[in-house]
Amino acid sequence: MTDTNPEILDMIGIGFGPSNLALAIALKERNTSLSTLFLDSKPAFAWHPDMMIPGADMQVSFLKDLVSLRDPCSGFSFLNYLQHKGRLSRFINRKTFFPSREEFNDYLAWAAAQFTNCRYDSRVTKVVPVMLGQRVTHLALETKDRAGTTTRHFARNLVLAPGGAPYWPDTFDAVHGNDRVIHACDYLSHVQPLLKPDQRIAVIGAGQSAAEIFADLSERAEQPQVDMILRARAIRPSDDTPFVNEVFDPDQTNRFHALHADERAAALRNLAATNYAVTDADLIAQIYDMLYEQDVRGHNRLALRSETKVFGAEARGDQIALRLSGPNGQHIETYDMVVLATGYRRALGGSVLANLSRWQTASTPRRDYRLPMSEGFDPAIFVQGYSEPTHGLSDTLLSVLALRSDEIAQSLGELATSSAMAAE
Repeated sequence: MTDTNPEILDMIGIGFGPSNLALAIALKERNTSLSTLFLDSKPAFAWHPDMMIPGADMQVSFLKDLVSLRDPCSGFSFLNYLQHKGRLSRFINRKTFFPSREEFNDYLAWAAAQFTNCRYDSRVTKVVPVMLGQRVTHLALETKDRAGTTTRHFARNLVLAPGGAPYWPDTFDAVHGNDRVIHACDYLSHVQPLLKPDQRIAVIGAGQSAAEIFADLSERAEQPQVDMILRARAIRPSDDTPFVNEVFDPDQTNRFHALHADERAAALRNLAATNYAVTDADLIAQIYDMLYEQDVRGHNRLALRSETKVFGAEARGDQIALRLSGPNGQHIETYDMVVLATGYRRALGGSVLANLSRWQTASTPRRDYRLPMSEGFDPAIFVQGYSEPTHGLSDTLLSVLALRSDEIAQSLGELATSSAMAAE
């Protein structure tokens, strides 16, 4: 069954996470008259629901919310959310810039609930050009819901912001799809049905997610044996010192974009410790204390297997066998469950834009987050979260949401004005 929405909208946004939610707010606060729609594959708003681990805090200040760096007086600020929820004074009393991840998710859901132009349970399966002669005039998007119904939408412009795709290393190809191997993005909903007393679990990774999952499993009533397997010598702390943190300031985007490609690549390598394969210092201290107290008690249920690489994985009955190479040489260890905290990847080549690739004239977005397209391709395609190599480390993070979304909203308004003038 296929439905069609015949109206050609000024813009359709793919995904309704923090990036496109910030865009929806920017468009609303600019009082634009654009016809817009957002499409999201989830049944309702949710932001990393399977990583809402009790006690997990945000790693960025609440002031880097959806709006405050653009307009601290906005009604969509985190502080205004607290006021509406009756928790402002109590939050102040906590003397912290870092709310829990659960509370920040509630803030995002509170903001999302104020919009009616998002269609949930709408997974975009295809984006194709609509042509008039040799010219692409607008785009057709096909979505599918969980009941299998296909719907077709049309848009003059597109904003792509579906978030990153869970990264499965090639090493785990043979067990991809096995219920006993899960990615961190599915952790909470998948681990509980599988968890039984005295199981052996491997957590693969060295970053914040791996450390949070390791700590969470250590406190579970089922008392599983847990190995955290990492290639590095130790869990490394994230560098969140003030001078280094300035790299995430929104005004750094222009500076980074102006650098030569080689300089940008070097900067990303030098600053990787602010975001990749690193963990908050307080969580590192917690894990160290936990392992120390385990030694005091003479237990060995929890282990940190550093300088260890996984070079093979296979299913053996109800277990997963990992081929490991570490300080004691190569060996095989079997586990009842494996959790991959291996991060996410963002690649335009593997996105729903594949059918438009022949019109794309460069692989990276322009400074205004718009993809460069060939002459005769009228729709503007903006991307959020795909520009780290050209726009800096903050591109996949919350730090630039407020200003990036406003830049795109301004561009969409200007495009609509130009189109209206051309039609007169």
